[in-house]
Amino acid sequence: MSAPDVLIVGAGITGAAAALELAERGVSVEVIDRYGPAAMASGWTLAGVRQSGRHPAELPLARAAVRRWSELDRRLETETHYRQDGNLRLARTEAEVETVKALVEDQKAAGLDISFLADGATVREIVPALSPAVLAASWCPTDGHADPIATVTAYLRMAKRKGAKISTGEAVLSLQAAGEKITGAITGKRTISAGAVLAAPGILTNMLLEPLGHAIPLRRPLVTVLRSVVSPPMLGPVLGVANADMAARQEVTGHLRVTSGAETWNGALAEKTGKPVARTSMSKIMETIAKVSHVVPAFAEAEIEGVWGGVLDLTPDALPVIDRVPGFNNLVVATGFSGHGFGIGPVTGALAADLVVESVPEFDIAAFRFGRFAGAGFDQQTELTLHG
Repeated sequence: MSAPDVLIVGAGITGAAAALELAERGVSVEVIDRYGPAAMASGWTLAGVRQSGRHPAELPLARAAVRRWSELDRRLETETHYRQDGNLRLARTEAEVETVKALVEDQKAAGLDISFLADGATVREIVPALSPAVLAASWCPTDGHADPIATVTAYLRMAKRKGAKISTGEAVLSLQAAGEKITGAITGKRTISAGAVLAAPGILTNMLLEPLGHAIPLRRPLVTVLRSVVSPPMLGPVLGVANADMAARQEVTGHLRVTSGAETWNGALAEKTGKPVARTSMSKIMETIAKVSHVVPAFAEAEIEGVWGGVLDLTPDALPVIDRVPGFNNLVVATGFSGHGFGIGPVTGALAADLVVESVPEFDIAAFRFGRFAGAGFDQQTELTLHG
């Protein structure tokens, strides 16, 4: 395939899901990534599949995504390790109790199956491993989690079976433009002609946009991620907290995967064995262990198998950008998922696919328009209060 109808830059869950959607529609598509499947945000993530805590603009996408997740193993003909074991948003202080209570009221009004658990004893009936530090929680039984690497790899494998070309270990250095049209991309190895381009490379998005005279105001905070050795069963639901300074889940393999809150990061990506590496600090590792152990005491004794940093592509309002780039009628961008894009990937990939072939998107995406940061009201960044 020398000149695909659509070139997708980025092999995270959005790019991979878009590739399958397009291939199933008979569109010739090539996915290109400088590293490989889920090598950055999609693989760094906690990998929650949640509706609870979503912004009103994202909630319809999240609810639709859960329906798609329930059929995804069948569609991809392999195991994504998706489990619908629920989500608990924990409150550890009286102020957090009020935050969680308000969250439940708002999301119940929006039609979500979510309830407020008003005391710690009730919460511990669901997860006995929780400590008395937990005062209350929200409970959404239809939330869940999945394996990010397995999921993205499965999407790409199925897209390839449907005719898509997958090119990894190859970096797109720039996009070529002629007037209001993107004509293709230049990599370190070749020039690729394309009918249209979907740019979904996460924190690297502006490297492609800036030479075209555009940029999205992305911050790049770092989240510390720890993974234990296989541990006894203790967590069914995904755990979050009201101010987003920790989250945790237990993988189907038994490994515990926990994350810190987002912290300011001025580092640079390194590479190790062909993969991107964002290094965290000893102080952040110790802080994360302390915060997780405060609510899950057994974590303090868990052996740590892996530690990494995950860099967020955080927009000022913590909502993604899914839109055509102004001035270019065949360039679509899907980025800025702000640490909570994995769970809605099956839907955002489809929305991006719709845009790139000029179909009407299934959902209202006005809240995700490209130019929304140009006007007043975004002088300050929104604090990330919920993620994972």
